[in-house]
Amino acid sequence: MPTKDDSLFSRHEHALEKAYEVCPQCGSELSIKHSKAGAFWGCASYPNCKYTRPVHEQEKMEAQVLPGSECPECGAELAVKQGRYGMFIGCTNFPTCHHIEHEEHEQVADVVCPLCKKEHLIERQSRHGKTFYACDGYPKCKFAVNHQPVAGQCSSCSFPLLLKRQMASGEKLQCANKKCNAFQN
Repeated sequence: MPTKDDSLFSRHEHALEKAYEVCPQCGSELSIKHSKAGAFWGCASYPNCKYTRPVHEQEKMEAQVLPGSECPECGAELAVKQGRYGMFIGCTNFPTCHHIEHEEHEQVADVVCPLCKKEHLIERQSRHGKTFYACDGYPKCKFAVNHQPVAGQCSSCSFPLLLKRQMASGEKLQCANKKCNAFQN
């Protein structure tokens, strides 16, 4: 019969203890709170005291000015900045000027958007790193698909776009119309 080893529990007791911290604004206790953006330290006297602090301090990066660059809207210099979704290039004249450099997106093999029939579909990345294909006319046209689009017409519903899908039986073409979704022969 194995002997009981209490050293495991005594070693990790500190993990169960609640860290006691004091609010620098009002002196009340701080506690971990949760929001849709994640966990944070918040004052127990909320709403009287609105002090908050992130649980994990992120390393702040100072904006680095790009020498020789010029904002096409106001003429000020551009800088590499850190934002909510990562690094980006923006105008140093913010908040007066809201110019942000967008990365060039690759057009998908001359596939015209089936919704607006004017713009083309381009490959994009979601903020979570997943690839999707959307209309270049966004925000006027909000057409988007998750699989690589192929120019063609559905044999069942005549929708003017097909999607390239990797199936267990090999590569197949599927109708991009959500109501149809038929596989092509």
